[in-house]
Amino acid sequence: MNKIVDEAIRGVKELEENTPCGKHIVTGDVRKLSSKLFRQIEDKSMEHVFCLCEELLHERSWELGVIAFDFAYRMKNNYNESTYDIFYHWLKEYVRGWGDCDDFCTHAFGELLRQKKSLSVKIIAWSDDNDFWVRRASAVVLIPAILKNDYDGINPFAISDRLMSDEHDLVLKGYGWMLKALSQVNPNCVKEYLIQNCKNMPRVAYRYALKKFDKETRNKLMQM
Repeated sequence: MNKIVDEAIRGVKELEENTPCGKHIVTGDVRKLSSKLFRQIEDKSMEHVFCLCEELLHERSWELGVIAFDFAYRMKNNYNESTYDIFYHWLKEYVRGWGDCDDFCTHAFGELLRQKKSLSVKIIAWSDDNDFWVRRASAVVLIPAILKNDYDGINPFAISDRLMSDEHDLVLKGYGWMLKALSQVNPNCVKEYLIQNCKNMPRVAYRYALKKFDKETRNKLMQM
């Protein structure tokens, strides 16, 4: 086992021991530990760091997963199109819940997609995946590019169309969240989309999507 991984395991154990009974480890504390550990990595080549990430993820611990995804995000200046295959493998193999999904997709994976927009064509297939977190990821992974208003060539509505009546509540909330983000940079398009789909869109997704509109607009949309 790599010494950084070993130190990460020990560090998480210390956090657990110092967490009051009945409470959960604070995510911010795990990120502080991750920052400390990343500074200790001597070989910061992408190949080496991603190997560390794989080792951390292989432990199948939420805390170590946070560290792995943080390490991966810190390598964002080195991403290339082949990074997609590594990240997709992690998504399918190690992401086992909405928390993992959101952390990974709103940071490392989302940043990759923002940088390499041609990869967005691969995301469409995620919306048909058997695993709900992969379907949720198909929407959430678009959020970083959307919020930076840097999504030319990416069609968020193509994803929401495919997820429109998904059977899982967290998938509905996921694409509702994406539309909410889009409403912050392109409110008119989102408003028109909601008007067109108000009869078809489940209310949980609909309510998420309109949260950032002004009160008057929200009230009008809710009455549809």
